[in-house]
Order: sequence, then structure tokens, then C-alpha cells
Amino acid sequence: MAANDYYNPTLSHTNDPHHDMNAPLPPLPSPSPPSHMTRPTGTATPVSPVVSPFDDHVYNTYPPPNHKPSFSSDSAYHGAAGRTHGQDPFADDIPLKPRPHMSTSDEWDRRNQNQHQYPPSPESQLPPHENGFGKPKKKRMGGRFFKGKIPWVVYGLTIIHLSVFIAEIIKNSVLTGSPIQIHPQFNPMIGPSYYVLINMGARYVPCMRSTEGVQDSSIPIGWPCPNSTSSDINSPMNKCQLGDLCGFQSNFPNPVANGKLSDNPQPDQWYRFIIPMFLHAGIIHIAFNLLLQLTLGADMERQIGPLRFALVYFSAGIFGFVLGGNFAASGISSTGASGCLFGILALELLRLLYTWKERPKPWRDLAFIVLDIVISFALGLLPGLDNFSHIGGFLMGLVLGICLLHSPNSLRERIGDAPPYAPVNSANRTGEADGGIKGFAKQPVGFFKGRKPLWWAWWLLRAGALVGVLVSFIVLLKTFYQLPRYHCSWCKYLSCLNVNHWCDIGNLNIQTTNTTSKRDIYDVFQKAAKLGAY
Repeated sequence: MAANDYYNPTLSHTNDPHHDMNAPLPPLPSPSPPSHMTRPTGTATPVSPVVSPFDDHVYNTYPPPNHKPSFSSDSAYHGAAGRTHGQDPFADDIPLKPRPHMSTSDEWDRRNQNQHQYPPSPESQLPPHENGFGKPKKKRMGGRFFKGKIPWVVYGLTIIHLSVFIAEIIKNSVLTGSPIQIHPQFNPMIGPSYYVLINMGARYVPCMRSTEGVQDSSIPIGWPCPNSTSSDINSPMNKCQLGDLCGFQSNFPNPVANGKLSDNPQPDQWYRFIIPMFLHAGIIHIAFNLLLQLTLGADMERQIGPLRFALVYFSAGIFGFVLGGNFAASGISSTGASGCLFGILALELLRLLYTWKERPKPWRDLAFIVLDIVISFALGLLPGLDNFSHIGGFLMGLVLGICLLHSPNSLRERIGDAPPYAPVNSANRTGEADGGIKGFAKQPVGFFKGRKPLWWAWWLLRAGALVGVLVSFIVLLKTFYQLPRYHCSWCKYLSCLNVNHWCDIGNLNIQTTNTTSKRDIYDVFQKAAKLGAY
């Protein structure tokens, strides 16, 4: 009744004995009532004829039946201190996010789809290490060094290649007076002389083992000096010992006439299987190699990670030089990282085959890779190129790729090995806790449980390939040093074309007879110098 008195001051209460007890309440600080609740001035609110303090007051229906909702009034919020007329006095005043003003039916429909808009929880606004779901990660210098994002191995190798090539130019300039070879003939690769490269560590068989035609020669042999710029056999530049050319220690005995292959001590510069990877014959040679290394090599390192990339790179290079040492002409030196890059090219071929179904145009990618391989091997048949290093590097890359890369996608789907194939890199190994080296290290016995026969067949193939390449490497090393030497009559045609006696260039297996002279032997060295292998 007090409410009625407040809103109807014209009503008389003189006859009400409880008038003093039901005095009107003080005015509430409320804004103007909504438009649909306003009444004309002087209009009284209908009140029940019998009013009792115990009776429930009957209010108008909200909203009125014939009233159309007003979005502005519906979204109004007046706080706890002032409620609009007709609002439930017992309703909880929970501040919600204000709803945006909408004036079209489409906006109204979108509003109905999401009636309540709550602010994000405070926990979701905290960093992962503060909300209890993670631990803080310590920042460290070089944190991305082994994450495969930046090809650090490729960049480091490139710096080494460039530094060594600069050293070659400097040494050639000091010894011959010119940064590149121009006498007795011009180096077509625009680089140091053939003899400087041998002195710096190129793969040169007479510096690594006893060689037929050298240790067992019937006449003394005069070797070109590292600073030789003359083709005159009588020049002092062409009367050095083998030790001067190879850089042997001063107390190392040089080959003598009528010697034997079994004479000791023998040349033993085994490190010439490794050093040549960093030597290059000229600007053209290093430019082509570094171009392939910084494109294909950098992309491959990002895919498989720095450790696996370095393993394939060095293994392919060494295996290529060992294979060439057994079958290439013994009088031709070999330098360059071509064998290493052929190993990376083999990995690229495997990656294409492993992800064949996921490639948008796999046949086009295969055509490009095969074309590169064919052209490279074809160029290796030209004089002066060591195709055996290319072949050896490619074979080693294939075998190590089978052993180190993930299985093909199609095979992983058939054996149920999840997750599907993703290129290996050192930064992304999520989901591999139950597989690979980590899974084997954690559970050596459980690693093999529940495997399908196809999985066993594939892993046996990988193990067999790894054992096979290791055995081949050991056999080639033994063959390179053992006596008598092994000779393959047809293997030379893998690295030369039988045109104009190209396959005979660089052979130091000289048949010494009564008519053999020093000039004949020196001509062999000169031909080999003109066609030093790259």
C-alpha cells in the first residue's frame, strides 16, 4: 500500500487507521522509467479495493501484451542503487558485459544465438607458466641453434669453403706470383695450379700409398714442384722429389729407381680422403657447389636437422673419395664437395618418393630431380671430372637416407605408425615418444611389441642397408691399401668416355722399357695436370 500511496498521491487516506504506519517511502534515485511503462499525467494505477499489509501486490504484466520490445530499454542497467519500475526487487544484480545496440532483425537473431557474453577467465589471460599448466622456459643464448630453423651447418661449411679457397689463392700467389694458374697452361676453372692443390691436400694416390709405376719405376722420376710454372723438363721447377710435392716430412724416404711396391715406409696420407671436400679447383668450381649447397643443402638441413645433415654430408664425401681412389686414374688429383652434394641430392629423391601422394605435382618434381642426376653423371664422363666421387656420394646418401629418414607415408599408414610422415628436424619431435630412438631408449623390450610383419620387413631392410654400406666402406679401404692391387677392367668407363684415349689420361702405370725416357714420364704428369679432377 505504501507503494500505491507513493505513485498515487491524490488518494485520500484519512479514513485509514494505519495511515501513519504506512507513510510513503522517500523517493528512489531512479532514472526515468522505460517508455512502455510511462503513463499520462493524472492517470491512477488500478488498486485492489481491499488492501492488506499481508496481501501480495498485483503489478502490471511486463511487458504489456501489445508492447513491442525496445532494445535500448531492454539492455538498460541502472545498478543496485536504482531499479527501474517493475523490476524484480529480489533479483541478483550481476554485472554482465553490456550488449551492443542492435536495430535490425538479423542482429536480433544473432543476439538470440548468444544470449550471454561473459568476459574471459582471468586464468586464460596469464602466460602458460603462470596459470599452472606449464613451466617457465629459460631463455638461453643460441636457443635456436639446433632447432633446424637456421641451417647453421650449411652456413658454417660455406664459410669454411670460402676461407680455404682464399687460402688457396694466397698460396698460389706466393708460390707462382699469380693468384690463379696462367703458366704453363691456364686453369679453365679460374683457380690455383694443379700442383698447389696437391700440396694442400687434394686426393692424389701417390701421396697416399705405394703406386705402380712410381715405387717400382726402373728410372728416377722427377716430380713437378708446387711452384712450377714451366713445362721444361730440365727446369729446376720440375726436379723435385715426391715428398716436396706431397708435403712429406723431411725424413721420409722418396721412391728410388728399381724399388718395390712393398718397400717401407710407404706414403700414408690417409687424411686426403677428408681434406679434398674443402678444396676447390677454381671460382667456377666453388660457385656451382656453393650455389647447390645454399639452396638444396639448406632446405634439406631444415627438414632433417643439423646432426643428420652433417652425418650424410661428410659420409657421402668420404665414401666418394674412397671409391674414386680405388677406380679412378691414379695420376689425377680430385677436389671439391661434389660427392657430399650428391649425397644430399639422394636425400631429396627419397623425400620425394616418401611423400609422393602429398605432392601436388610429384611427376614434375621427379622429372627435375632425375634430370639433375643424369646431367651431373653425364658431365662426370668428361676428362678431368671424377665421376666415382659422384657415384659414391649418391650411393651413400641413398643408404643413409633409408636408415635416417622416417618411413614412407604409405608404409606408415599401412602399419599404423602415427603420426603420418613429417620431415625430420631436431626442433619437432612431438608424438615420437613411443617410436624412433627415444622410444627404443625408454622401453627396449616394449618397442618391438605389437609390430606388424611389414614393419619388421622394413626395419630389416634398413638394418641390412646400413650393414652393407659399412662393409663396403671397409672392403674399399682394404682394397685401396692391400697388395697386389685390384684392377677393374671396365670400371674406368663409369668415369670417362672411350674417345681420343680419354680413359688413359692420368694413368701412372708406366711400362718402363729400354726406350722409356724422362720426357715420356713427364708427359703423363702434364696431361694429368691439364685435366685435374674436380
